[in-house]
Amino acid sequence: MDYISTNNQASPVSFREAVIKGLAEDGGLYMPTIIKNLEKNFVDEIGKLSYAEIGLKIANCFIEDEIEATDLSNIVEGTLNFELPVVEISDTVSTLELFHGPTLAFKDVGARFMARCLGHFAKNNDKETTVLVATSGDTGSAVAHGFYGVEGIRVVILYPKGKISEFQENQMTRLGKNITALEVNGNFDDCQKLVKSAFSEKTLTENILLTSANSINIARLVPQIFYYFIGFSQLNQSDPIVSVPSGNYGNLTAGLIAKRMGLPVRKFVASSNRNDIVPNFLQTGEFKPQPSIATISNAMDVGNPSNFARMMQLYNGSKSDMSNDVLGFSFTDSDTRNTIYEVREKYGYILDPHGAVGYLGLKKAQEKDPALGIFLETAHPAKFREVVEPVLEEKIKLPQGYQVDTGVKLSIPMENQMSQLEEILLQ
Repeated sequence: MDYISTNNQASPVSFREAVIKGLAEDGGLYMPTIIKNLEKNFVDEIGKLSYAEIGLKIANCFIEDEIEATDLSNIVEGTLNFELPVVEISDTVSTLELFHGPTLAFKDVGARFMARCLGHFAKNNDKETTVLVATSGDTGSAVAHGFYGVEGIRVVILYPKGKISEFQENQMTRLGKNITALEVNGNFDDCQKLVKSAFSEKTLTENILLTSANSINIARLVPQIFYYFIGFSQLNQSDPIVSVPSGNYGNLTAGLIAKRMGLPVRKFVASSNRNDIVPNFLQTGEFKPQPSIATISNAMDVGNPSNFARMMQLYNGSKSDMSNDVLGFSFTDSDTRNTIYEVREKYGYILDPHGAVGYLGLKKAQEKDPALGIFLETAHPAKFREVVEPVLEEKIKLPQGYQVDTGVKLSIPMENQMSQLEEILLQ
């Protein structure tokens, strides 16, 4: 399987090269040259399969023989060793809970898969691999835990100072060992720009083996396709509306690829907070990146979503074709708080701020089409206690047996300066 850049100015590469490079030489994101259609009987019989069987079938479509069958099976099984349950909220609304992994967020699936793939590939490297990642919250903690202690891998995480939850910050700044957290004086877009710029700095690329663990990396995108099929395997009805809380749009891109592979989805909903760049595009046809706006659903505070380039490639640049598959809605913090309260009162279910945005998008779509819908609940509400507890006036409990990250905060403060990042990476 070859992978090409969304900028179409770089040579095709293998899956292994795409994972290790992270970003194409022309600054584009890697996409497979072919998206394979799954056999109809696979989709029809999917309810009889295990998580690992579903994940392995999909992974093979993108990796083929680049990882030996036994090794790939172990990678997938190690990725999907926690529950991904569909929970019914009402007769027409269900949620796919993606927060039962080690950092209580959906990004555990992608981070664990990528860590295992990169660890597999690193066995043949003489040089240590440096994984560079920008985060608006959940990516950093998932990557930190996914790669913690992996031999031959150093992880450097950039996060915006004061713009993520305390829970998220603790998860990525108290590990140490091969994990370095950089507290950047700026917003997420500044962090993401620094990461992208690092890949074009010859001083860095000639001296260290650099890759990225953001959703720009194809090894983060592929495993996110797994849980769309896993969620579908638990539904009693096909052709649902699927609402995706969206920030950098890797999660929605994975869903659109799943649909292209044969997953019967009626419509996707791009549900955003006030960072409404993609919903605006779906209405106007104009893609206008803006400085990110801080909200209570902070993991979605992205003003220039990288994965939009992949979405455009899927639809050959056609806004009208994309609009046939995707609806876009945006919501305020007030909308989000009200929804957290109302869903708890009416159904007894506690949403996190991101899941609340996904729920809102689904309900908006169902106003015109009252079909069965499912939204992604991407994080446990305990990760956002400072938002949820004042709304509900109750304490949010952590899952039974969950271990809170404790210890000394080990982050390094830095300015929004490439020269400072370069100095840290070369140390």
